[in-house]
Amino acid sequence: MQNSSLSWKERLLTGLFIILPHHLISRIIFKLTRIQSPQVTPVIRWFIKKFKVDMSDAVIQDISLFPSFNDFFVRSLKAESRPVTAGEHDLASPVDGTVSQAGNITNDQLFQAKGHSYSVQDLIGGDALLAKLFNGGRFATIYLAPYNYHRIHMPVEGRLKKMIHVPGRLFSVAQWTVRAISRLFARNERVICLFSTPAGPVAMVLVGAINVAAIETVWSGLVTPPKGKSVSDFNYDHSEKDFAKGEEMGRFNMGSTVILLTTDKVEWSQLLTPGQTLKMGELIGQFKI
Repeated sequence: MQNSSLSWKERLLTGLFIILPHHLISRIIFKLTRIQSPQVTPVIRWFIKKFKVDMSDAVIQDISLFPSFNDFFVRSLKAESRPVTAGEHDLASPVDGTVSQAGNITNDQLFQAKGHSYSVQDLIGGDALLAKLFNGGRFATIYLAPYNYHRIHMPVEGRLKKMIHVPGRLFSVAQWTVRAISRLFARNERVICLFSTPAGPVAMVLVGAINVAAIETVWSGLVTPPKGKSVSDFNYDHSEKDFAKGEEMGRFNMGSTVILLTTDKVEWSQLLTPGQTLKMGELIGQFKI
């Protein structure tokens, strides 16, 4: 179902996005962004100008030193440019991005946009027992634009328990498509990472999108593109993979969205309102023991 508030142009583009070969386009982008050539430098320069990318925080300032476009896109930042909130009970923003939605999980439902919601169970690939962990909890949806820093960090210290890869579509996650396409985040390809933390169970859902040619985690490397079309479940109960708050846990190759799921032990900060821009490490909430 399409949102009646869309313009004719947005309706037309929505129809186009539905019929596009999402995965084929994204695999082509995957190949192109990994070409290593001096000719990549003018493309990077154009991208920086087009999207007003702030390079002042980047470790590498000379763009000619990036061997491929993807190396530029997932560039590392100076550590001092993203201080991580230090409070013992603080949750930090896992990414640079813009808040799309944030609030309570009510009757297993997350709010996507006016007229659209979707279930936690659908989002995490159909695992009813896992979905129950977040009954009555909180969610926050953070969108990463092309100009943002694209590495993903831990919002709180935790131990990895499970990773789930859910194949799906690759709709754009721009604000107008989120308003236009029902259950978008539960239909797109995604990687769910579940952690045991002092704040209780925390899930980080890394949502793919068109041109997001790959999602990586630091413990498994490249998770997508996938080799199959079924849900894959990886159990890390006995691996003792521990992460500090602010530590890198993954990255997007091209832009997308992160959805945080927590229990009701967490209270979101007033910063978490739609349209608010965030920097990785900023305080976004606190939790009760």
